[in-house]
Amino acid sequence: MQHHAAGALRDSAVVQGGLLTMGTLSERILGAPAGEYVNREVDVAFAHDGTGVLVRETLREMGVERLPHPERVRLIFDHIVPANTGTTATLQKELREFACACGIPLSDVGGGICHQVMSEGVVLPGQIVVGADSHTCTLGAFGAFATGVGATDMAAIWASGATWFRVPPTIGLHLDGRFTGAAEAKDLALACVGALGMEGATYRALEFVGDGAADISMAGRLTLCNMAVEAGAKTGIFYADAVTLRYLAGFGLSVGVQAPEECCYEREIAFDLADIVPLVAAPHRVDNVRPVTDVAGTPLDQVFVGTCTNGRYEDLERFARIVRGGTVAVRTLVVPASRRVLQRAIETGVLAEIVAAGCIVAPPGCGPCLGAHMGVIGEGEVCLSTANRNFRNRMGVGGEVYLASVATAAASALAGEIAVPEEI
Repeated sequence: MQHHAAGALRDSAVVQGGLLTMGTLSERILGAPAGEYVNREVDVAFAHDGTGVLVRETLREMGVERLPHPERVRLIFDHIVPANTGTTATLQKELREFACACGIPLSDVGGGICHQVMSEGVVLPGQIVVGADSHTCTLGAFGAFATGVGATDMAAIWASGATWFRVPPTIGLHLDGRFTGAAEAKDLALACVGALGMEGATYRALEFVGDGAADISMAGRLTLCNMAVEAGAKTGIFYADAVTLRYLAGFGLSVGVQAPEECCYEREIAFDLADIVPLVAAPHRVDNVRPVTDVAGTPLDQVFVGTCTNGRYEDLERFARIVRGGTVAVRTLVVPASRRVLQRAIETGVLAEIVAAGCIVAPPGCGPCLGAHMGVIGEGEVCLSTANRNFRNRMGVGGEVYLASVATAAASALAGEIAVPEEI
């Protein structure tokens, strides 16, 4: 088993108002109080097949031929895989050649979604992680400061190994109790975005704390941190604890815990997990959150289970458990988040149950989430999706997307309309 320094925090104390105080987890990792500008070495920096093209072109324009730390860099093909056109295929071919020439580790077609691949034994507590994708905040689930940057910024990071940050203020989200009924982490994520609004946490860190946080699985934490950006947040973050240690031990990694300390939150919001019910985000805003009961009976043309929000093994297993023995009443696409997820679903029989229920299984990757291929919806069609965005034309021009949990997706797939999970 590999051992790593617990937390690897840059500085366990920061200066506020001239006094030395303990900070939020983001402040501790970045080593400065909220509002300060800092230059920091980056531990992991990745791009995908879409943004990687722009990173490569920018590096060429900068005249950069060698990267100082290729071992810290990752290139992951996930957004339009397998390639949907000759142009896409050619760009991906050139990116493969670029990665080989620069010594960049490459996760090729079928490896999985960048955020999921990075969660499989790559990102560690206390690290600074940047990705050329807005949902990089997903990886804050490990107690890392993880955030998205633009492709040109990523080129500068690959060329130098470092970047600057303005340390974000933190909103503390206090979680108490446990989920009941069919509620799950996705419903809590929607509740958080609904409470904050799509701009309510702009350039803030969302820190998930409290007794309820300790009971949330790693898959649930990844879901919650993933959707932090839907409220405008710079990152979402959990403290590394026993759940984190057990998860990383499965990849042969040994780390320590991060203990919460006295700190100053800009704002605090409390959630009793027992009060969370199945929710949806109705078209065309992620913060247009309503109980599933309010929209139950809405006819569906498609159900989509997957993405960096809900394509993990725990999600597929839950979906299979609900549809077991039944047949979906509407076309239903299931896309595993990574090859590792797919392989486990095959080995445990979960995939067989999903196929037996009449679902379509696509290769690991983003699938139709960004409206590029493999499940794009037509004008006037309605899709219930476990993804994180339902903006107008997101999955197809003229279509409508409802966002929901895996349990709600399973119940709705069987019913052919939006359905409350408890009713199935």
